[in-house]
Amino acid sequence: MPVITMPKLSDTMTEGILVRWLKKKGETVEIGDILAEVETDKATMEMEAFDEGVLEELYVKDGDKVAIGAKIALLKVEGESSESTDEPASSESADEPAEGSETKNSEKQDAKAPKAASAKKEAPAADKTESAPAAAPTGSGRTKASPLAKKIAAERGVDLTGVTGTGPGGRIVAKDVPEKGSAPKAAASAAPAPAKLESTGGDEQRLELTGMRRVIAERLLLSKTTIPHFYLTIEVDAAPLMRLRKEVNAANESADLPKVTVNDFVLLATAHACAQNPKVNAAWGGDHVMQYGSVNISVAVAVDDGLVTPVVRDAQKLSLRQISAAVKELAGKARTKKLKPEDYSGGTITVSNLGAYGIETFSAIINPPQASILAVGAIVKKPVVNAKGEIVVGERMSVTLSCDHRVIDGAVGAEFMGSLRKLIENPALMLF
Repeated sequence: MPVITMPKLSDTMTEGILVRWLKKKGETVEIGDILAEVETDKATMEMEAFDEGVLEELYVKDGDKVAIGAKIALLKVEGESSESTDEPASSESADEPAEGSETKNSEKQDAKAPKAASAKKEAPAADKTESAPAAAPTGSGRTKASPLAKKIAAERGVDLTGVTGTGPGGRIVAKDVPEKGSAPKAAASAAPAPAKLESTGGDEQRLELTGMRRVIAERLLLSKTTIPHFYLTIEVDAAPLMRLRKEVNAANESADLPKVTVNDFVLLATAHACAQNPKVNAAWGGDHVMQYGSVNISVAVAVDDGLVTPVVRDAQKLSLRQISAAVKELAGKARTKKLKPEDYSGGTITVSNLGAYGIETFSAIINPPQASILAVGAIVKKPVVNAKGEIVVGERMSVTLSCDHRVIDGAVGAEFMGSLRKLIENPALMLF
């Protein structure tokens, strides 16, 4: 019978919440039918059926949190006999199927010997405790590691002895394998414990972390502790952009077209500046730098649970109107949790704009593995000195580029910012 498991629906997803089943036990399922809604760290998505049959068993309930690769349902194909196995969803990740299947096979064999069976029966329960991970080597001297972890270790020439696993029962999983020549990763229990929160005596509310908020916390901590950030800030004359925007929107209104925003112009300028300065449109690969040919701009969008960054692809080839339409569509999907993996993967640079919130200047944290993020502030009217030496009312916008110094040197970042300034202060250059 085909087994349905929790799919990996985003690059950072380790578990999902089965929001609700759309098919019930006993119902017929066709290929392409929507089985359930699954909440990931990025969005709530529909899970399609890739086989046809009858839903024989549902192993998880609405609202359950399930690890990637864990069994969630069983399909009975026409002609097969019913073999109901009320087996709960596994807590192990998808990169460990072979080891799990070996355990189950050995359990079946040991069932013939009563004494061995009772000892074997307790082993899986020990693996699923929530205590700190145990040391990887077992009592027999065998290293406890998933098949994928062993494969990666072999490719990197890494000895897994001494590496501490963070998987169930202390098993070493793929993320635990260190790079060649680096020290083994420290045990999860060795990480600094969070500060103990004490009651203030007033009204308090414990807010459990959503999958999205947990991933945001992990990735931003990783970014600030492993990426050497430096920052470049410029103040640009936004008056020409505002004049052109007014003209464009007047024309759009008469043609019954949507208005364009200041951020649309900034995204267009970023795409052109990246095309002119490709060293900024890059990522850190550990032992190499990946310089991209396409400019895929991740656009920071605030949602109820935190922040998502859907991607405008090949932005260097798009017009102002096309970028504006793409951003509106992606922002709508993000706020209704309808983003698909292809909507938020593959970004090469991020733009975060807090101007609409009245923030004039800020520095953003890089979204790994990207090497840069552009922080855009509000357009502010202030006294400025013009070319004639006169003090006049000007419109200024502060823009800050956060750079990964492993990829981008100061001069490279400065050249990018120079290109960006020229484009924003001469926006007509972007329309041809």
